[in-house]
Amino acid sequence: MGDSTIEEMGPLGALVGTWEGDKGDDVAPGSDRGIARSKFREVFRMEPLGRVDNHEQILHGLRYFRHAWRLGHPEPFHEELGYFLWDAKARHVMRSIIIPRGITVLAGGITTADAKVFTVRADVGSPTYGISSNQFLNDEFKTVRFDATVTVHGPDSFSYAENTQLKMRGHEELFNHA
Repeated sequence: MGDSTIEEMGPLGALVGTWEGDKGDDVAPGSDRGIARSKFREVFRMEPLGRVDNHEQILHGLRYFRHAWRLGHPEPFHEELGYFLWDAKARHVMRSIIIPRGITVLAGGITTADAKVFTVRADVGSPTYGISSNQFLNDEFKTVRFDATVTVHGPDSFSYAENTQLKMRGHEELFNHA
């Protein structure tokens, strides 16, 4: 792996840095498998990964660490590690996610190098942009789709919206964990 310039990172270059916010709104399955809502704060640390060569495919990207705390609670309720990747030739933006609940996601989408908004998606069973879960989660809270849209508002601000669709045991409709 070699160094990457901000320009080589395409739409990801604006995300380099440590980002903190306290305006998160979590909608998740509650202990009774109903809807639980909570406000949260989080820290997103995104560091340049450098150039990654996959034979003729050249990727540039970010390594990231994300932690989220419910407002008023000292322990994080969510943690994830991952990478944002940019393939300029194919115009693919990707996000790989590892969550210590036993879930991995590789989501992707097509965009332009100068995009200020991009979306990545993954579906369970997809051989390219897919989702894998441990046995318990697969049986009880199966993640069937993941969507995330990132919007860069300027040099000091970005936001994102995520939706994870869950098929929960005993429920006919999908649960939108946002």
